[in-house]
Amino acid sequence: MAIRRIHRYPDPDDLADGVARRLVRDLAGIQEAGAVAQLCLTGGRIAQRMYARFAAHAKGALHSDQLELWWGDERFLPSSDPDRNAGPTLEILGSLGLSPALTHSMPGSDGILDGAQAASTYAKELGDTAFDICLLGMGPDGHVASIFPDHPSSDPPIAKVIEVTEAPKPPAERISLTVPVLNNSREVWFLVTGHDKADAVARAVAGDETLPGGRISGTVATRFFLDVAACEGLPVPYHCEL
Repeated sequence: MAIRRIHRYPDPDDLADGVARRLVRDLAGIQEAGAVAQLCLTGGRIAQRMYARFAAHAKGALHSDQLELWWGDERFLPSSDPDRNAGPTLEILGSLGLSPALTHSMPGSDGILDGAQAASTYAKELGDTAFDICLLGMGPDGHVASIFPDHPSSDPPIAKVIEVTEAPKPPAERISLTVPVLNNSREVWFLVTGHDKADAVARAVAGDETLPGGRISGTVATRFFLDVAACEGLPVPYHCEL
């Protein structure tokens, strides 16, 4: 049976550092076994804060030629736009000497592809890759990656990667992995902070499939890394790992 755990932290700073340390440890374990660690990244403020800690802790602990990076979703904007997920993240992680051949950013809108073609191209690049760890945020509405509730992005997927249009959260044009791809991850790690996410977190933890966040789980483990504020909607007796 797959593990399902809540990991609670006093505040976002403690969460960022705790997740970064655990991520380095778990990726190092995969590399020590001789494998290339497959890591799917997410965007958002708490993720960016965690990446800064991760970059600091990973120096000397991880082998860049055994770390392959993917993205769960992307804003379909020009490649140099600072509002994209990939650019700011790669700037933070640049000190790790990442291999360009193992770094898979989603196409930007300044290429020769439209959104649908970009999604198809990324699906081919992804192939049958299964992530060892997939990082995800969650919105107050329960959206994950760029899969939104009560929106066509939540429809049963016909592809591994989809173009998202008219997204309820700007920018309207996006690219996203779909639920089956995310659910093929060995471990899914949700990073969520703040009072405004507490209701969505509680519903996702309970497996409410009306929310995208409630439909995502890892094949081996699903972990919710939460600050105290994001835990407010959970039942009082719910077990949390500190």
